[in-house]
Order: sequence, then structure tokens, then C-alpha cells
Amino acid sequence: MYQRVVRSPIGLPCDSDQDRYVEACETAATTPIATVMRGSSPLESRRTSCPGYRLGQLVRYVLQLGTLGFGGPVALVGSMYRDLVERRKWISEAEYKEGLTLAQLMPGPLAAQLAIYLGYVHYGVTGATLVGVAFVLPSFLMVLALGWAYLEYGGLGWMQAVFYGVGASVIGIITMSAYKLTRKTIGSDWLLWTIYLVSAAATVITEDENVWLFLGAGLLTWMVKSPPWRRISSPVLAAVFLPLAEVTVPAKLSIHDLFLQIAWFFTKAGAFVFGSGLAIVPFLYGGVVKEYGWLNDHEFLDAVAVAMITPGPVIITVGFIGYLVTGREGGPWLGFGGASLAALATFLPCYVFTILPAPYFKKHGKRPGIVALVEGVTAAAVGAIAGACMVLGRRTILDGGWAPDWTKVVLLLVTMGLLLQFKKLPEPVVVLGAALAGLVIHP
Repeated sequence: MYQRVVRSPIGLPCDSDQDRYVEACETAATTPIATVMRGSSPLESRRTSCPGYRLGQLVRYVLQLGTLGFGGPVALVGSMYRDLVERRKWISEAEYKEGLTLAQLMPGPLAAQLAIYLGYVHYGVTGATLVGVAFVLPSFLMVLALGWAYLEYGGLGWMQAVFYGVGASVIGIITMSAYKLTRKTIGSDWLLWTIYLVSAAATVITEDENVWLFLGAGLLTWMVKSPPWRRISSPVLAAVFLPLAEVTVPAKLSIHDLFLQIAWFFTKAGAFVFGSGLAIVPFLYGGVVKEYGWLNDHEFLDAVAVAMITPGPVIITVGFIGYLVTGREGGPWLGFGGASLAALATFLPCYVFTILPAPYFKKHGKRPGIVALVEGVTAAAVGAIAGACMVLGRRTILDGGWAPDWTKVVLLLVTMGLLLQFKKLPEPVVVLGAALAGLVIHP
């Protein structure tokens, strides 16, 4: 998900420029929040300055980015920096860094949150809403069409062959992404490594993800790195725990009401995506496959593969899953309702966590307790991804117990080798290659 992308007509970054944007992202991530927030806030200055662009122009740009933007969060974030800060100068450097800092600290897919924030900078809630919808809509429509085709033609031999090859390749892609995330987020911190390993082991053993483990990891890191007896103002606590409280409120749902189950489950899942959309994969697996039994292992991997070959955020796979779960029960129209509900429930926390906490983070974002809590939750999330790789890999590569499917083993190793050797190789190309291989070699 972190490869470089080729510049497109809408201004996606060239290979020679991508390092510059990644460096900008990393600079914002490592810059003390107090430095970013020092002085007048960009959100305050927008009330006294007239933007040099219309909201419609920004919405059209984000719509194009959501339609043509491959490469994962780093590529999408870099594209926004080049096009909106450097080329068009619609967004200032300070506004961009403030949005990137908030997107990295709060739950939610990184690129989607940054886009929502940039829409909010000069046009408030209206801008955030329209930009958020424009960013997600293209890939949502694509997975909707693929969901319909999957249900209509999934029983055909050629489609089974396609996903035979894709399943093993997706495991390789997720494994490589987990490796990169581990190196980037854990570092040499012994506490984060402990949380990471415990989370990974718990995922492998239980084949499920526990929300309380994530919250506990955040609280433990907070207490160790920034003890709670230090004086912290109530707005800071509100900024961190008020959004998370939405996840911990018990749900009074009827188990017979499928749509309510979908709404509640995907809302919880969307509230625990930190940085990379792949963080949602273990949550989805635990609920969609293990808890509710909506999909089997192979169908779940197919859903992840669909997200890999479409532009925009990986998390859009929730639309595909929602369509499959409800479309089987009542046809395309019910499938459309399920897909829409799953996508809305997943992206609503991302939207809320961008709009509501902004005032608190401008004032109190330098508090070490907030940073420590997020570090702990992120370490647990990355550990869960690593554990999910093992669980999904075993269920995909080993057929009928512990007997390996050597064809899938070869596809997985080839995928990992290609991604290691060719840093710029786009993942959708790898997935499409695996699909062609499946057509040829499917038994």
C-alpha cells in the first residue's frame, strides 16, 4: 500500500517527487503537536480570509482523486499535498500539517480523514461533508458493481479460478503491509513491542479481536508514559474518550434484525482504524466470519481482494461485504441498502472524529497522554493485523487441515518477492496478475 504512483492528469505525484511527499507526511507525524498548533489556528484564520477557490472546485478534485487514486494512504496523502498545497495553493502548509496531525492521532482511515479536514478548513461542515462523500463515492460504486457481479456469477468456474489466485496473493500483500506497519509504528519501544506481541498472539489463539484489548493497550501506554495523576484538563479527556465512548456503549439490538446488526458492527469497526485501512481487516474477520458467520474464509478474502483492485481507501471493502450479506437475502435492491448502510456506518466515525475533536486538539494536542494512548492502540491494531495474517494464511494456504496447497504457497511467495524487489510495483497490478494466474492454473 505504500508504493509510489505515476502522475496522472489530475496531478498525482511522479516517482521522482513521491519521496518528497512521504517526507512531508513523516515530518508532520514526528513534529511535536505543540509546534504545529503554535500561533493562530488555520481553522480560526479561515473565518477572516477568503479562500482562493470554490467549494465545487475542491469537490471535483477529490472526486477525481477517489476515482483514479491508487497506491494506498501514503500515495493519496502525497497527492493532496502536491496538488492542493504546492500546485494550486488552496491549502496552506500549516493547514495541511494540522489536518495530517489530527488524522494520524484519531481513529479513522488516514487519507479519508485528511480529505474531510481539508474540506472543513475553509467551508466548514458543508465542505467536510461534500468532500468526504466525493472521496468515497467512486470506489463505493465500483465495489457495488463488483458485489452484484460476484453474487450473479460467483458460481461460474472462471470466477472461482480468478479468486483462487487472488486469495493467496492478498495474503502476501497483507503480510507485507503488516511488516511495513510494524517497522514504522513499533520501532524499538519495548512497551509497544509487548503490546504488539500480546495482540498478535491473542488474535492467533482466539481468531478474533477484542475491543477491550485495544482500549486496554491505550490506557496502559498512557499510564506508563504519561501517568494519569499528572494534571490533565477535562477537555483533553473529552477529546480522547468522548469519541471512544461511542464504541463502549452497550447495544440493545435484536439478533434477528440484520440491518441493525450491520449498522452496529460496522460502526464499531470504523471507530478502530488507525492510519492504515488494513487495520480494519482483523476486526472484519472476527465479526463477519467468526461472530456472525455472514461470509466464509474464502469469501472474506475475495472481499479484501476487491478493495485491493479498486481505487480509493481499502476500507471500502465494507460496501462489498454489506452487499453480499444482504443481497443474498433479498436481491440487488436489498444488497444496495446493506452496502450503503455498511459504508455509512464505517465512515461516520471517521467523519465525526475529524469534525468534533478539532477544537480540543488545537488547544490540548500537545498533551503527552493523548499521544501515548494513541501509540498503545496503534500497536495493538498492528499486532492484530499480524495475527490476522497468520489466521487467514493458514485457512487459505492449508486445505483440509494442515496439508498445504503448494500452488497457493508459490503464489504467496511470488507476491511477497515481487513487493520486496520492486518497491514501485502497484498492488492492483499484483492482484490482477494473480487473477490471470488463477485462470491458468486453477485445478
